Amino acid sequence: MSTVGVLVVLSAFFGRLRVGPVRAAVAGNRLFSALLAAGIALRVLVVLGFPPALYFNDSFDFLRIADDPFPHPLRPSGYGLFLWALKPFHSLGLVTAIQHAAIVGIAVVGYVALVRNFGVRRWVAALAVAPLLLDAYQAELEHLVLSDTVFTVLILGALLLLARPGASGWRRAGLVGALLGVASVTRTVGVPLFVIALLYLLLRRARWTSFAALAAAFVLPLGGYAVWFHSDYGRFGMSGVDGIFLWGRTSTFADCDRHTPPAELAHLCPYGSPDGRPAASHQIWVENSPTGWTNGKPFDEKTNEQAQEFALWAIRTQPLDYVKTVSYDFFVRTFSWKRHRYPTVGTEARYHFPTRPWAQGEKPLPLVGGGDRVSVVRDYEHGAGRTHIVDPFAGWLRAYQKHVFVRGTMLGAVLLAGLAGLFRRRGRKEIALLWAAAVTLLAVPPVTVDFDYRYMLPAVPFACFAAALAWGRRRTGEAGPEAAPAEPEDAEVQPAGA
Repeated sequence: MSTVGVLVVLSAFFGRLRVGPVRAAVAGNRLFSALLAAGIALRVLVVLGFPPALYFNDSFDFLRIADDPFPHPLRPSGYGLFLWALKPFHSLGLVTAIQHAAIVGIAVVGYVALVRNFGVRRWVAALAVAPLLLDAYQAELEHLVLSDTVFTVLILGALLLLARPGASGWRRAGLVGALLGVASVTRTVGVPLFVIALLYLLLRRARWTSFAALAAAFVLPLGGYAVWFHSDYGRFGMSGVDGIFLWGRTSTFADCDRHTPPAELAHLCPYGSPDGRPAASHQIWVENSPTGWTNGKPFDEKTNEQAQEFALWAIRTQPLDYVKTVSYDFFVRTFSWKRHRYPTVGTEARYHFPTRPWAQGEKPLPLVGGGDRVSVVRDYEHGAGRTHIVDPFAGWLRAYQKHVFVRGTMLGAVLLAGLAGLFRRRGRKEIALLWAAAVTLLAVPPVTVDFDYRYMLPAVPFACFAAALAWGRRRTGEAGPEAAPAEPEDAEVQPAGA
């Protein structure tokens, strides 16, 4: 699909945002209308400046899944199946157009939900969705062939639906569970959000049917995926690298010179002094890594199990070093004002609008499952799929990205505002749901794998929405053009002793 065709798709989608209740909610707020127009314009520039798509290391694995679906041993295949569904169009430009449209769409849904369902002032709601619409790194992430955009839309839609006032009946709970289940086979960090959803239903004192529907709908896609995984590998699971990733987490501090590991695990000791080692996630994939990584070959089950045993041994043996490492990644890296070239210069560079296409090389790297980085793109696109850098649009976007994005310190301030809102009487359950989701999305990667800047972005809207609910609601009895009719209280909540 040509760039013109992609713009037609975007125009058709964005044109539909003007109808119905969405138009009524948007029309009365010039601030949100301006932000929405700016967000759409930003994405049009991205489509014009970098057709058809941008690539990350993981992109080629997802395209390999899409070309001939199979349960990938290194990463969940949910996003690969999304690409497979769009494969008949043979257009990576269409893929990125849909991803751009999806984020704009969920921003509109979020704004309408804040105003109509939660009584948030329109200007506050507009500011809450501004990062989704205007953050340059968010727009760039949408143009990458990566799972993060689909994951963000699924989890944000699920938790906004769950938090919506009114009865948390089994139908709504089932839909929330299904969305979280699909999200979890897209990125496994979605699994802890299911636990948060269960706790929220407990706070709402929902009936057992809601819990059952939530759990059943969540387990269905995970169970189906685990059975699919078993058909290829002879064991139930989501991936074959959970132990490998945890090994990477401990590889930055595990000190086999000071502490002697079990003899059967000694070969997994990281090389060199802890002070001079590469980033945790990078050590898994470097040449001559103790994990034995080779391009095109998955880790075997024994290596994954031994890596997990080594990681647990390192955590037991050096618990303070583990806490120190996780705390530094969570508190310092996440909330730093300045972005750093972490986990590697090359990895962080993929989050910037490029000055030249990413060259695949004369000898493209082989992929798990067969093929290589060039062949899977050709099979999917029926063409080279090479990124084109089109000026002046590309230059404008690079200049924009230097200044317009949510810095870590800003995110920390928003999280503190949401935390403070938990001490207010009004809406504490909904604030807690969204705030806990934001913290979970930020904390799980440093605890289990490593810090990465792209893992921050799905947490941003949850933090902003929690702060908006805490401090942006109209006072009781306050009228205004944005006032929505009061919704009934949860019909399933029964008074004590009833």
